[in-house]
Amino acid sequence: MYRLLASLIFFTRLPFWRLAYVPKKYYEQVVPLWPVVGWLTGGIMALVFWLAQMVLPLSLAVIAALLSRILITGALHEDGFADFFDGFGGGTTRERTLEIMKDSHIGTYGVLALIIYYLVMYNAILALQTTSQNPLIFIMVDSFCKFLASTIIYFLPYARKSEEAKNKLIYAKVPLYEKFASFAAGILPIILFCPNDLFLPLLAGIAGAAITCALLFLKMKSQINGYTGDCCGATFILAEVVCYLVILACLPLS
Repeated sequence: MYRLLASLIFFTRLPFWRLAYVPKKYYEQVVPLWPVVGWLTGGIMALVFWLAQMVLPLSLAVIAALLSRILITGALHEDGFADFFDGFGGGTTRERTLEIMKDSHIGTYGVLALIIYYLVMYNAILALQTTSQNPLIFIMVDSFCKFLASTIIYFLPYARKSEEAKNKLIYAKVPLYEKFASFAAGILPIILFCPNDLFLPLLAGIAGAAITCALLFLKMKSQINGYTGDCCGATFILAEVVCYLVILACLPLS
Protein backbone atom coordinates (compact mmCIF):
# COMPACT_ATOMS: atom_id res chain seq x y z
CA MET A 1 0.00 0.00 0.00
CA TYR A 2 2.85 2.40 0.82
CA ARG A 3 4.43 1.76 -2.58
CA LEU A 4 1.20 2.55 -4.43
CA LEU A 5 0.74 5.68 -2.35
CA ALA A 6 4.35 6.68 -3.02
CA SER A 7 3.76 6.22 -6.76
CA LEU A 8 0.65 8.39 -6.73
CA ILE A 9 2.42 11.09 -4.71
CA PHE A 10 5.54 10.97 -6.88
CA PHE A 11 3.89 10.93 -10.31
CA THR A 12 0.93 13.24 -9.66
CA ARG A 13 0.18 16.49 -7.88
CA LEU A 14 -3.04 15.24 -6.34
CA PRO A 15 -2.99 15.47 -2.51
CA PHE A 16 -2.38 11.78 -1.79
CA TRP A 17 0.36 12.87 0.60
CA ARG A 18 -2.38 13.86 3.03
CA LEU A 19 -3.36 10.20 3.49
CA ALA A 20 -0.17 9.06 5.22
CA TYR A 21 3.54 9.75 5.59
CA VAL A 22 5.55 7.59 3.17
CA PRO A 23 9.21 6.80 4.00
CA LYS A 24 11.82 7.55 1.33
CA LYS A 25 12.61 3.88 0.63
CA TYR A 26 9.18 3.44 -0.97
CA TYR A 27 9.84 6.22 -3.46
CA GLU A 28 12.83 4.24 -4.70
CA GLN A 29 10.41 1.47 -5.74
CA VAL A 30 7.77 3.48 -7.62
CA VAL A 31 8.79 2.76 -11.21
CA PRO A 32 7.12 -0.68 -11.57
CA LEU A 33 3.84 0.95 -10.48
CA TRP A 34 4.08 3.76 -13.03
CA PRO A 35 1.63 1.96 -15.38
CA VAL A 36 -0.91 1.84 -12.53
CA VAL A 37 -0.66 5.62 -12.26
CA GLY A 38 -1.45 5.61 -15.98
CA TRP A 39 -4.86 4.16 -15.14
CA LEU A 40 -5.54 7.33 -13.16
CA THR A 41 -4.04 9.89 -15.52
CA GLY A 42 -5.39 8.22 -18.64
CA GLY A 43 -8.75 7.66 -16.96
CA ILE A 44 -9.09 11.31 -16.04
CA MET A 45 -8.14 12.32 -19.59
CA ALA A 46 -10.81 9.98 -20.94
CA LEU A 47 -13.43 11.32 -18.52
CA VAL A 48 -12.59 14.96 -19.20
CA PHE A 49 -12.68 14.37 -22.97
CA TRP A 50 -15.99 12.48 -22.78
CA LEU A 51 -17.63 15.21 -20.73
CA ALA A 52 -16.13 18.10 -22.70
CA GLN A 53 -17.12 16.76 -26.12
CA MET A 54 -20.77 16.77 -25.03
CA VAL A 55 -20.80 20.56 -24.77
CA LEU A 56 -17.72 21.73 -26.71
CA PRO A 57 -16.29 21.20 -30.20
CA LEU A 58 -14.10 18.11 -30.51
CA SER A 59 -10.99 20.26 -30.86
CA LEU A 60 -11.58 21.93 -27.51
CA ALA A 61 -12.36 18.59 -25.88
CA VAL A 62 -8.93 17.34 -26.97
CA ILE A 63 -7.28 20.44 -25.47
CA ALA A 64 -9.23 19.90 -22.23
CA ALA A 65 -8.03 16.28 -22.05
CA LEU A 66 -4.39 17.26 -22.60
CA LEU A 67 -4.68 20.08 -20.08
CA SER A 68 -6.17 17.75 -17.46
CA ARG A 69 -3.05 15.56 -17.44
CA ILE A 70 -0.78 18.58 -17.22
CA LEU A 71 -2.67 19.70 -14.12
CA ILE A 72 -2.71 16.21 -12.58
CA THR A 73 1.02 15.58 -13.04
CA GLY A 74 2.25 19.15 -12.66
CA ALA A 75 3.83 18.80 -16.12
CA LEU A 76 6.31 16.34 -14.59
CA HIS A 77 6.91 14.41 -17.82
CA GLU A 78 6.94 17.53 -20.00
CA ASP A 79 9.60 19.07 -17.74
CA GLY A 80 11.82 16.02 -18.20
CA PHE A 81 11.09 15.98 -21.93
CA ALA A 82 12.20 19.61 -22.32
CA ASP A 83 15.33 19.08 -20.20
CA PHE A 84 16.17 15.96 -22.21
CA PHE A 85 16.11 17.84 -25.50
CA ASP A 86 18.08 20.74 -24.05
CA GLY A 87 20.73 18.33 -22.75
CA PHE A 88 20.97 15.99 -25.71
CA GLY A 89 20.59 18.82 -28.20
CA GLY A 90 23.14 21.17 -26.63
CA GLY A 91 25.53 18.79 -24.91
CA THR A 92 28.57 17.54 -26.79
CA THR A 93 30.04 15.54 -23.91
CA ARG A 94 28.56 13.33 -21.18
CA GLU A 95 29.38 15.86 -18.49
CA ARG A 96 27.96 18.81 -20.42
CA THR A 97 24.76 16.91 -21.30
CA LEU A 98 24.13 16.05 -17.65
CA GLU A 99 24.94 19.60 -16.58
CA ILE A 100 22.43 21.09 -19.02
CA MET A 101 19.70 18.64 -18.00
CA LYS A 102 20.21 19.54 -14.34
CA ASP A 103 19.76 23.25 -15.07
CA SER A 104 16.24 24.33 -14.12
CA HIS A 105 16.08 26.86 -16.97
CA ILE A 106 14.55 25.80 -20.27
CA GLY A 107 16.48 26.35 -23.48
CA THR A 108 15.73 26.63 -27.18
CA TYR A 109 15.72 22.90 -27.82
CA GLY A 110 13.31 22.30 -24.95
CA VAL A 111 10.91 25.03 -26.05
CA LEU A 112 10.86 23.82 -29.65
CA ALA A 113 10.43 20.21 -28.55
CA LEU A 114 7.39 21.08 -26.41
CA ILE A 115 5.79 23.16 -29.15
CA ILE A 116 6.23 20.43 -31.74
CA TYR A 117 5.11 17.74 -29.30
CA TYR A 118 1.82 19.44 -28.48
CA LEU A 119 1.14 20.35 -32.09
CA VAL A 120 1.60 16.71 -33.08
CA MET A 121 -0.31 15.30 -30.09
CA TYR A 122 -3.24 17.67 -30.53
CA ASN A 123 -3.65 16.93 -34.23
CA ALA A 124 -3.08 13.19 -33.84
CA ILE A 125 -5.64 12.81 -31.04
CA LEU A 126 -8.13 15.07 -32.82
CA ALA A 127 -7.87 13.00 -36.00
CA LEU A 128 -8.01 9.76 -34.03
CA GLN A 129 -11.09 10.75 -32.03
CA THR A 130 -12.76 12.03 -35.20
CA THR A 131 -12.21 8.58 -36.69
CA SER A 132 -12.66 6.14 -33.81
CA GLN A 133 -14.56 8.08 -31.09
CA ASN A 134 -13.01 5.97 -28.34
CA PRO A 135 -11.99 7.99 -25.23
CA LEU A 136 -10.74 4.82 -23.52
CA ILE A 137 -7.74 4.87 -25.80
CA PHE A 138 -6.27 7.48 -23.44
CA ILE A 139 -6.09 4.85 -20.69
CA MET A 140 -4.72 2.15 -22.99
CA VAL A 141 -1.93 4.26 -24.48
CA ASP A 142 -1.05 6.10 -21.26
CA SER A 143 -0.69 2.92 -19.20
CA PHE A 144 1.26 0.86 -21.70
CA CYS A 145 3.62 3.67 -22.70
CA LYS A 146 4.34 4.26 -19.02
CA PHE A 147 5.23 0.57 -18.78
CA LEU A 148 7.54 0.85 -21.79
CA ALA A 149 9.20 3.93 -20.32
CA SER A 150 9.61 2.21 -16.95
CA THR A 151 11.80 -0.49 -18.55
CA ILE A 152 14.57 2.10 -18.85
CA ILE A 153 15.79 1.04 -15.40
CA TYR A 154 16.02 -2.60 -16.56
CA PHE A 155 18.52 -1.79 -19.31
CA LEU A 156 20.49 1.25 -18.18
CA PRO A 157 22.29 2.31 -14.99
CA TYR A 158 21.58 5.64 -13.35
CA ALA A 159 23.88 8.22 -14.94
CA ARG A 160 24.49 10.35 -11.84
CA LYS A 161 25.49 9.79 -8.24
CA SER A 162 22.55 9.71 -5.84
CA GLU A 163 23.53 13.03 -4.24
CA GLU A 164 23.49 14.66 -7.71
CA ALA A 165 19.95 13.49 -8.54
CA LYS A 166 17.27 16.18 -8.71
CA ASN A 167 15.00 14.25 -6.32
CA LYS A 168 17.89 12.82 -4.28
CA LEU A 169 17.00 9.18 -4.93
CA ILE A 170 17.92 6.35 -7.28
CA TYR A 171 15.28 3.84 -8.31
CA ALA A 172 15.78 0.37 -6.84
CA LYS A 173 16.43 -2.72 -8.91
CA VAL A 174 13.26 -4.56 -9.92
CA PRO A 175 12.89 -8.32 -9.31
CA LEU A 176 11.58 -10.47 -12.16
CA TYR A 177 8.11 -11.01 -10.71
CA GLU A 178 7.62 -7.24 -10.39
CA LYS A 179 8.62 -6.79 -14.02
CA PHE A 180 5.84 -9.17 -15.03
CA ALA A 181 3.41 -7.41 -12.69
CA SER A 182 4.34 -4.05 -14.23
CA PHE A 183 3.76 -5.45 -17.72
CA ALA A 184 0.40 -6.81 -16.60
CA ALA A 185 -0.56 -3.37 -15.27
CA GLY A 186 0.34 -1.84 -18.61
CA ILE A 187 -1.46 -4.38 -20.77
CA LEU A 188 -4.61 -4.81 -18.64
CA PRO A 189 -6.48 -1.73 -19.96
CA ILE A 190 -5.88 -2.97 -23.51
CA ILE A 191 -7.30 -6.40 -22.65
CA LEU A 192 -10.31 -4.84 -20.96
CA PHE A 193 -11.14 -1.93 -23.24
CA CYS A 194 -9.68 -2.41 -26.73
CA PRO A 195 -12.42 -2.99 -29.36
CA ASN A 196 -11.76 -5.46 -32.16
CA ASP A 197 -11.46 -2.80 -34.86
CA LEU A 198 -8.77 -0.98 -32.88
CA PHE A 199 -6.72 -4.00 -31.81
CA LEU A 200 -4.37 -4.28 -34.80
CA PRO A 201 -3.71 -0.51 -35.08
CA LEU A 202 -3.05 -0.40 -31.33
CA LEU A 203 -0.72 -3.40 -31.60
CA ALA A 204 1.18 -1.60 -34.35
CA GLY A 205 1.29 1.53 -32.18
CA ILE A 206 2.72 -0.44 -29.27
CA ALA A 207 5.38 -1.91 -31.57
CA GLY A 208 6.29 1.57 -32.80
CA ALA A 209 6.50 2.85 -29.23
CA ALA A 210 8.69 -0.09 -28.18
CA ILE A 211 11.09 0.52 -31.07
CA THR A 212 11.21 4.21 -30.11
CA CYS A 213 12.14 3.27 -26.53
CA ALA A 214 14.88 0.91 -27.72
CA LEU A 215 16.40 3.61 -29.94
CA LEU A 216 16.25 6.13 -27.11
CA PHE A 217 17.95 3.71 -24.73
CA LEU A 218 20.77 3.24 -27.24
CA LYS A 219 21.14 7.00 -27.60
CA MET A 220 21.26 7.47 -23.83
CA LYS A 221 23.79 4.66 -23.50
CA SER A 222 26.09 6.22 -26.08
CA GLN A 223 25.82 9.85 -24.88
CA ILE A 224 25.56 9.67 -21.07
CA ASN A 225 26.08 5.94 -20.35
CA GLY A 226 22.80 5.67 -18.45
CA TYR A 227 19.55 7.41 -17.68
CA THR A 228 18.24 10.24 -15.49
CA GLY A 229 14.76 11.15 -14.30
CA ASP A 230 14.48 13.51 -17.28
CA CYS A 231 15.18 10.58 -19.58
CA CYS A 232 12.27 8.67 -18.04
CA GLY A 233 9.84 11.50 -18.74
CA ALA A 234 11.15 12.02 -22.27
CA THR A 235 10.90 8.31 -23.03
CA PHE A 236 7.24 8.23 -21.99
CA ILE A 237 6.37 11.36 -23.99
CA LEU A 238 8.08 10.14 -27.16
CA ALA A 239 6.72 6.59 -26.88
CA GLU A 240 3.21 7.98 -26.44
CA VAL A 241 3.30 10.33 -29.40
CA VAL A 242 4.76 7.62 -31.69
CA CYS A 243 2.08 5.21 -30.50
CA TYR A 244 -0.71 7.64 -31.42
CA LEU A 245 0.84 8.43 -34.80
CA VAL A 246 1.20 4.76 -35.75
CA ILE A 247 -2.37 3.99 -34.60
CA LEU A 248 -3.63 6.87 -36.70
CA ALA A 249 -1.63 5.74 -39.73
CA CYS A 250 -3.20 2.28 -39.47
CA LEU A 251 -6.80 3.53 -39.28
CA PRO A 252 -8.85 4.49 -42.35
CA LEU A 253 -9.59 8.22 -42.16
CA SER A 254 -13.17 9.30 -42.76
